[in-house]
Amino acid sequence: MRSLLPLVLLGGLVLAGCSSTSDDTRAQNTDTTGAAANPPAAAAALPACDADNGGITLPQGFCAVVVSASVSPKGTAARQVAVAQNGTVYIAVQGKRNAETTAERGGVVAVRDTNGDGKADTTAFFGPEGGSGIDIEGNDLYFATNTAVLHYKLGDGLTPVSGPDTLVEGLPGEHGHTAKSIALGPSDQLWVNIGSPTNDCQAIEHDREAGYKGLDPCPQLQDRAGVWLFSASKPHQHESDGQRWATGIRNAMGLAYNTADQTLYGTQHGRDQLNLWPGFTAEDNATRPAEELQRLTKGADFGWPYCYFDTKAQKRVLSPEYGGNGTEVGRCAQYQTPLVSFPGHWAPNDLIFYTGNQFPAHYQGGAFIAFHGSWNRAPLPQAGYKVVFVPWVNGQPSQNYETFADGFAGKTPEPGTAAHRPMGLAQGPDGSLYITDDSGNTVWRVMYRGQGAGAGGQSS
Repeated sequence: MRSLLPLVLLGGLVLAGCSSTSDDTRAQNTDTTGAAANPPAAAAALPACDADNGGITLPQGFCAVVVSASVSPKGTAARQVAVAQNGTVYIAVQGKRNAETTAERGGVVAVRDTNGDGKADTTAFFGPEGGSGIDIEGNDLYFATNTAVLHYKLGDGLTPVSGPDTLVEGLPGEHGHTAKSIALGPSDQLWVNIGSPTNDCQAIEHDREAGYKGLDPCPQLQDRAGVWLFSASKPHQHESDGQRWATGIRNAMGLAYNTADQTLYGTQHGRDQLNLWPGFTAEDNATRPAEELQRLTKGADFGWPYCYFDTKAQKRVLSPEYGGNGTEVGRCAQYQTPLVSFPGHWAPNDLIFYTGNQFPAHYQGGAFIAFHGSWNRAPLPQAGYKVVFVPWVNGQPSQNYETFADGFAGKTPEPGTAAHRPMGLAQGPDGSLYITDDSGNTVWRVMYRGQGAGAGGQSS
């Protein structure tokens, strides 16, 4: 994911992405790129794309090159991504169980293309352990393990010139939703997502068991299920030193600071297993608890675990663990609603706002979201496994989000068999979009070639 934010420096990096299925007709698949934003000279300077775009589909005029087809060791997972001003790509790597080598423990892998063909030809690995969140501002790299946020100082080489310095330590790293995502703000701001330990605040020992009510009030909200604000420079902070910025968020893996309106945004993973409760069918569970794009203002409360956003009713309703029947609103009227809702269980794992000028004007200022793909939509087909684009119009997101990149999963869109599962997003200094996946450990670079270009970036 990085679940991160755009860089606020020159050509800075932004972080964030998903798309439509047959159960959501709002998602658009038409080409809405508009006039070319990339001058011919700039387009000519880009590397050639792969003939098949690395196996993914893109809107007309876009193409992709696989930067690395196996960026981390087998058994590890390439998570979120950030790109430095010199073009070096840094990928957070979640470690392998029973790791036998340093690289298999996870950390950060750095790759660079030195000859301009778009393919990584130099690689380095560093970091004490695995993690998911990563971001860069200038020469400062921030990396989030499951329990800490580390800081490195970058130089001209692939590996840091100093660090790691521990900025935040001792974060909750047990039970569910242990991965941390981060975002940086302009005033020494470092936001960290700390996901909930349970599905809907049942006691830990009865998590996801039928018939067990949610704890009320939910004690897990004290140190989980929200986003905390820390200093981006002060060492050895603990959760108690931070500020609970926003709460009632089950798991905000996508985090991004939007420099246009100076506001933090996040993408929430909605709840699971509604069908464990009387009156809810498997189809209800597959479709009704929405995934969400949220505006994370200071003090915002989105109602987890008491409420979920219902895709059919388009409002927050009471969770069955708290006496809900699928239609009752009750206490949920007091909580904030999402800016945009997406079909259930698509799993939004990263978010960025596009600030470059390589892509057409239609994309500038909008949000890309990487959807990791579902495991919990039976008896309906699993879905997600794609990158979507949310246009931003007059300072507000459009409800008509669009499929941008698809085809990652291959013929079998299931977690255990998908060829690729989109995970991280980053903007390069030239405006290219980088996408990582943690199933095939692949890194793509997506570029705009012009309306006449198709796969491979050749004009027709």
